[in-house]
Amino acid sequence: MITVEDLQKFGADTATGLKRCAGSEPLYLKLVAKVASQNEFDKLAEAVNSGDLKSGFEYAHAMKGVLGNLSLTPLYEKMSAITELLRAGAETDYAPLLKEISDLKNELQALCS
Repeated sequence: MITVEDLQKFGADTATGLKRCAGSEPLYLKLVAKVASQNEFDKLAEAVNSGDLKSGFEYAHAMKGVLGNLSLTPLYEKMSAITELLRAGAETDYAPLLKEISDLKNELQALCS
């Protein structure tokens, strides 16, 4: 089961995340665990890998908001970077950034197990 200490080691700003959850640690941890298992990460990768940058942007932008609200800083920063590239419709190699996002998501999922 994930703890606030685990999230701090992950790099999350738990003080801010908890504040956004009215100080409720159980609620905060429940929401973090829910985010870690969302399939939007996979949908983002599928959209980008198929060249559908518009859908990729929509997935990235939505996930950026969720990650920001929970103050999951490492994932938020990577999601912000890909969001801005997709917003601009940049023709670039997204694979390295998608891998970083996937690795961080997997790390978070492992903490939640």
